[in-house]
Amino acid sequence: MPSIISVSKLTKTYATGFKALDAVDLEIERGEIFALLGPNGAGKTTLIGIICGLVNATSGTVTADGHDIRRDFRAARGKIGLVPQELSTDMFETVWSTTGFSRGLFGKKRDDAHLEKILRALSLWDKRDSKIMTLSGGMKRRVLIAKALSHEPTILFLDEPTAGVDVALRKDMWEMVRALRETGVTVILTTHYIDEAEHMADRIGVINKGKIILVEEKAALMQKLGKKELTLTLQKPLGAVPSELSAYALFLSDAGNKLTYKFDAQKHDTIAPLLKQLGTLGVDFKDLQTKESSLEDIFVDLVKA
Repeated sequence: MPSIISVSKLTKTYATGFKALDAVDLEIERGEIFALLGPNGAGKTTLIGIICGLVNATSGTVTADGHDIRRDFRAARGKIGLVPQELSTDMFETVWSTTGFSRGLFGKKRDDAHLEKILRALSLWDKRDSKIMTLSGGMKRRVLIAKALSHEPTILFLDEPTAGVDVALRKDMWEMVRALRETGVTVILTTHYIDEAEHMADRIGVINKGKIILVEEKAALMQKLGKKELTLTLQKPLGAVPSELSAYALFLSDAGNKLTYKFDAQKHDTIAPLLKQLGTLGVDFKDLQTKESSLEDIFVDLVKA
């Protein structure tokens, strides 16, 4: 699938000497939901700022839907909608007027039918004449999305789209983002909620210390880097793991009553030999449980490295 955003050798060094981005290469495919994960200070905001034309790069190139972000700024920026993390909008304006104003900022002709379509899709149509100051936090965030979509972008950046939003509304917004993707919009999101990326993203990129350390399809990432745990509740407690089992990553817990084996998700063939050897050693168990690592576990391991 062709890339809609192409980032090549992108570097940003601030006047203080701090290097926020270090030769970043990134390709984002047309029509996907791409989650960009990273700890605070990793470079996420700087990268988004450069792609959206809000921050000047020190070196490197960025194209958005075929337009160079420097040489063809207006065309490139017109392809991009940005929903910032902060709820920054004119609180005394109505939903309808602020959305229409945002469309005009990009030189688009008035199109009431398009604005109505957006507001209905975001469950804002009944609030179109309400002042933004009267809306809930979740509704205000929807207004930001409506403003970002008002000029019909092909790329939508969502910076922490559900920050401060309750669980029920978060799930509603997940569905809304998937619906946007179905209309052909490419969605790039940053999030601190790892489960958000796990539920929504097609691919995941991890940035740390200004470098992209991994870009992978979500399913492949979970399979490649995921870990599993097999926990056995023993019939009798053990004082120590038998030396004959030193080849396995085993540890005891619960005063020796539980024996846990950690293994790669792809290496299921080690379980049967382990259970057989336990039987040979007379280590019997009365219960067996398995647990698979989450995307959050994988992310923590990656940024610790």
